[in-house]
Formats: sequence, C-alpha cells, structure tokens
Amino acid sequence: MDSVSATPVSPRAAPRRRYRRVPWSPRAWSQALFLAGGIPAQLAALLLVIGPAVAHKPRWALALAGLVVVFLAAPLLTGVQRHRLRATLGQVIPPVPVIAFRLSWSGVVAAARSWVTWRQLAYHLLAAPLLAAAAVAAIGAWIAGVLYTLVYAYAWALPHTSLLFRARPMAAVSEGLPSLLGDPVDAWLTAAGLALLVAAPWLTAGVAALDAAAGRALLGPSRAEELAHRVEHLTQTRAGAVDAADAERRRLERDLHDGAQQRLVSLAMNLGMARAQAMTAPEARAAIAEAHEEAKAALTELRNLIRGLHPAVLEDRGLDAALSGVAARMPVPVRLTVDLPRRPAPVIEAVAYFVVSEALANVAKHAQASQAEVFVQRTGDRLHVIVSDDGVGGADPARGTGLTGLASRASAVDGTFDIASPTGGPTLLTVDLPCVR
Repeated sequence: MDSVSATPVSPRAAPRRRYRRVPWSPRAWSQALFLAGGIPAQLAALLLVIGPAVAHKPRWALALAGLVVVFLAAPLLTGVQRHRLRATLGQVIPPVPVIAFRLSWSGVVAAARSWVTWRQLAYHLLAAPLLAAAAVAAIGAWIAGVLYTLVYAYAWALPHTSLLFRARPMAAVSEGLPSLLGDPVDAWLTAAGLALLVAAPWLTAGVAALDAAAGRALLGPSRAEELAHRVEHLTQTRAGAVDAADAERRRLERDLHDGAQQRLVSLAMNLGMARAQAMTAPEARAAIAEAHEEAKAALTELRNLIRGLHPAVLEDRGLDAALSGVAARMPVPVRLTVDLPRRPAPVIEAVAYFVVSEALANVAKHAQASQAEVFVQRTGDRLHVIVSDDGVGGADPARGTGLTGLASRASAVDGTFDIASPTGGPTLLTVDLPCVR
C-alpha cells in the first residue's frame, strides 16, 4: 500500500482576516469599482423609458413605448442584474418560474397578472435608479476625498479661474499669516477630504448592502414562493432519504448474509465435525485451528461492517482522524487537508465522512488514478468537501457507482452535490453541507 500524505491544517495556521473598512483596503476600492460598473445596468430600464421621450416628440407616446419595451424585456434585464449581483457582491438570487411563450398574447396576460413581473419592474424603474444615484454619491465621496486630501499637492498649479486654485504657501508670509500653510481654506479642505475618505468605505458598503437587499426582495421569488419551493424540496429529499435508508438496509442484509453469516455457519460446521469425528488429538487441534481462523475472519468482517455504519473514531476524535484512517487504507496516495475550527453537527460529520469514503472507494475501483486529494473546510455555517483525482474521468451519477447515493445523502441534510468528470479526467466532486441545523 502506498504512503498517505495527510496534512491537516490547524485553525491557527491560517487565521481569517476580518474586513476593515479603511480607505487603503483593496476590498473597499474593489467594492467601489463594482458599484461604479453597475451604474449603467441599473439605469438601463429608466433610460429606455425617458431617453426617447426627452429626445423626441410626442413624449408621452415614446415614454409609453419605452414602458412596453421594459415590460417585455423584464426577464432579460433581471437576468443581467442577477448576474451582476452574483459577480460583484456574491449575492445568489434564486430564479423565478419562467412564463412560457411570454411574447404571445397569453404569455403577456400571464406576465401582467404575475406579482413577479411587477416586483421586477419596481426594481428596474424605481429601486435601481435610486441605487444608481446612491452609487454615484459613494463614488463622489471617494473622488472628493482624494481631491480634497491632496489639495496642497496640486491646487497652487491650477489655473487662476479654478475653484480649487490657491496661492503658493510662501505667499502667505508676505500677507502676515502666522504659518506657511497658505490659505486657511486649504486646511479645512484637507480635513474634509480625510473625513470623506474615512466615510467612503462605509458608504460604499452600505450602498452595496442595499443593492443586495433590493435584489433579493424584488428580483427573486417571494416569501410564499420560497416556502412552496422549500416544501417541494423537503418532500423530494425526504423521499430520497427513505430510498437511501432502504438501500442501506438491503446492503446490510446482503453483507451479513454473504459475509459474516457464512463465516459463522462454517465455524459451527467445523466445530460440529471436530466434536463428532475428531478421534485423536491432532485431528481435534486441526479442526479447532480451522474454526479459530473462521472465527477471526468473521470478527474482521463484522468490524468492517460496524465501521461502515458509524466509525467510533468519528464520534470520539472527529472528522479529521476518521478521514485520516480512510485515506490510510486507500491503495493510491491521498493528500488530505482538513480545516475545521469547530466540529459540525454529528449528522453532518457522518454525511461528510460517508461522502469522502464512497468517493475514495470509487477512485480506487473505477478512476485508474495515480493520486487523489481531499479538502474539507468549514467556512461560516457551511462545510465544503472537495474530492479530486487524476484518473480517467467519465463518472456519471446516472450509471451508478454510488454517486446517486451520495447526492441523496447530501440533499437529505439540505446540502448540495456537484461532480465534474469529463472523459479523460480529472474528476472533481464538490459537496456543500450546512453546519447549523
């Protein structure tokens, strides 16, 4: 058996940095740039309505035509905004049901009767322009803060007609001022600039939070729709959990019947023959030795079966130690990385353990891989599990290999399951589980 490289990561080794809203923070600047980049998309619907009406006549007819265009293009505009929020703010908004044949008369009537359409129009025509104005104010705070803070560096070189023009500092001496600071207005501008730079990251973060909240409230499904989807999802996962439990019961019955039970039957037969036929001490010792070997084999199979149900090391020492044991028994090298500042709930630990165990078993049986890697990390209230290998790929849940069971296990605890395994490899299995239930 090849060696295993197990590299658990201590929580102290890579402490998570807290985001501080300071002017020199790269995240603050990137958030400001994201806000600036989203302004055109936020104003698109409003410009479609008022743009032609301002430029041409008759104004009311063009504004009405623009409203019709926005009404028909609402799903497209919503898709753009959902993608923007996901790419810039990491806000994933669930999709809403799509109305079939939207451009037909029946589709238009159905869209007009749907509250989803009116929530989307409220976002595109009211909330988005207001958010764009707030974003402009936040960007203006950044620009004004930089300009006012550095006023001493450039104001004296501006044209005399500029509002920020100031005389050279040395000119203040001839006018009897007590310092070389020049016009006292410069000091007030510098202080105002510093105050704006301090406030700008907080203003930017506030606008971004409002943007995300408005997107969740108006672009996604309503609370009632979310609850209905949740009920449907729970119904499906409950059925999947029942099927998984039934499949597990059948597997246990098969393993007991074909393994430990046959060993125990053979043990009983050997002991019976030793009792009935062994006339000499050597024959009795041979029969007893054979029965002893059968008993040890039966015990080994029972231990393996119990370990498959719920390993004691998982309950006693946690996921790190349990997965280290799984990796050590693999016939290919496995690199294991575990970052768990706090242990998740026992049921989540069990699901993660069986996901990794089954995934590595598939690697050993089907992948023809030379190495595999397991990464387990807890981030906030989510447990991320990634199993990858450099094998031949082609893993498909529809063809069995236990992947359907893994998906059922993950969905039973409201987790997600995803696998990417193109032909030729590599294979990447990702499971995301909730830590708080």
